[in-house]
Amino acid sequence: MHKLTIIQRFLNTAHDMQVNVLKFCYFPMVLVLLSCGNDVKTKQQEQTVTPTTSETTITKSNSKKTILCFGDSITAGYGLDDSNDAFPGILQTKIDSLGLDYVVVNSGLSGETSAGGSSRIKWVLNEEIDVFLLELGANDGLRGVPLSETRANLQAIIDAVRAKNPNTTIILAGMELPPNMGQVYTSEFRSLFADLAKKNDLKFIPFILENVGGIAELNQNDGIHPTIEGHKIVANNVWEVLETVIGVR
Repeated sequence: MHKLTIIQRFLNTAHDMQVNVLKFCYFPMVLVLLSCGNDVKTKQQEQTVTPTTSETTITKSNSKKTILCFGDSITAGYGLDDSNDAFPGILQTKIDSLGLDYVVVNSGLSGETSAGGSSRIKWVLNEEIDVFLLELGANDGLRGVPLSETRANLQAIIDAVRAKNPNTTIILAGMELPPNMGQVYTSEFRSLFADLAKKNDLKFIPFILENVGGIAELNQNDGIHPTIEGHKIVANNVWEVLETVIGVR
């Protein structure tokens, strides 16, 4: 056989083998691509379903009006095993028992000062708030912060809430200090809250720890933070004002 003919047959055979190999490799690649395509479709379907579920949740959440408790460790429920035992949680139980369409949000932060509250208020205002309970200032007083600073910070918080929604009802919780802080300072500190409430036409709780502060059996070992029983009384103090705001009486 002519050498060129042999070489040509060899090349043709090699070409056929190469084509078959390519076909063999291509088949699993198609399977992979199809599989990926199915995964993409599945993910797209999941992404299509998820927003719908979220929107339903948001709609249900937005159907209720919001009461936001913005404060320090008193609001947060410092020292309690369950934060729901703090006065905001007790208020929610009360509201639920009455069948009222409100949800209570606990935005308390232990150790919070009026300056800290002023710094984080814009983040808190990202949600719609119908009733805003402001419980801050105690840590300022215990640290001897100049009253002018505390006043300015609380006013800034009030202004921020009203700028976000003028229809939000603001309740200001008054606070008192132990006598060891000095008579002049403690007296002016007490008046600060009443003055702010009057100036801004706010709903006012003269002393949120009324019938709790200074009573050993109603406070934890530190003598400052209420026990569960103490928080029940605090909740009643708040409720006396809150019930007039939400139309219970």
